[in-house]
Amino acid sequence: MPPSLITAPERPAQAVEPPAGRSNRRRRRSMSLTGWAYAAPTALFVLIFFIVPIAIVARMSVSDWGLFTGNRGLNAPENFTDVVDNRLFWPAVGFTVKYTVVTTVILIGLSLGLALIVQESNRWNGFLRTSFLVPSALGLASASLLFYAIYSPQSSPLGFLGVSFLGTPNAALWSTVALIVWRFAGFYMLLLLVGLQGISGDVYEAARLDGAGRWQTFRYVTLPLLRPSLALCTILCLTGSMLAFDQFYLLTKGGPDNSTITVVQLIYNMAFFGGNNLGRAAALSIILLAALLVVNVLQFRGLRDREG
Repeated sequence: MPPSLITAPERPAQAVEPPAGRSNRRRRRSMSLTGWAYAAPTALFVLIFFIVPIAIVARMSVSDWGLFTGNRGLNAPENFTDVVDNRLFWPAVGFTVKYTVVTTVILIGLSLGLALIVQESNRWNGFLRTSFLVPSALGLASASLLFYAIYSPQSSPLGFLGVSFLGTPNAALWSTVALIVWRFAGFYMLLLLVGLQGISGDVYEAARLDGAGRWQTFRYVTLPLLRPSLALCTILCLTGSMLAFDQFYLLTKGGPDNSTITVVQLIYNMAFFGGNNLGRAAALSIILLAALLVVNVLQFRGLRDREG
């Protein structure tokens, strides 16, 4: 056979590797899809049970919307002006602010004291931690009914002394604050205890070597390092106090003489009593939501500025 007709054997084709950039894009796309898959259930939950209800309430707040008549058209801003002109609006706002301040100061201060008491791990402190935390396992409605039985003149341990726990505005306020402190002090104690145990012992050792006493160590070491936990407790306490409803509805029904009516209870009354006007109740809900946003934004900004 002539040499010109002899051909070299064909080599198998080698696989062409994709460029590194394409591989990285695929990897990032896969990670992004995985992240969306994990976040989708939570996002769907927030959309259905938070975003959609807020949109509905916002729509109702600018509409003439009755409980039994439904939507009868837009009437903005009549609902908001009617809410502000309501004779119970400013008393409810004033009482809610007063209750929020009193509850937050007492609850955070007492919880911090309890956390400092049970900070060290030993047998007795373990018992105390459990004892302080047990009331937190009880629902707020159940705790309110329990305290209502205690405050009742027929069953109160101090009934024979003629003490009225719910008969006057001040007595009703402080009796309710006592209930909230008993119910939530253990929970906030636990949050602050976690923050205390997160502070390194080396910091306290350095403070002792520098000659700092107990008060100086608490003021210049413990409090600054405990600021994130204190901020969390303060936000939770402020939000919960501004949204107070169960305890006053079960203990005082807003009395005596509407002196303990809160903003949320006023929303309830507008929606289901006194005209059954869901539009006005929704307008007041939007006002309360705006107040909550302002308070939380100011707190977060203050915390960020102090950390900076």
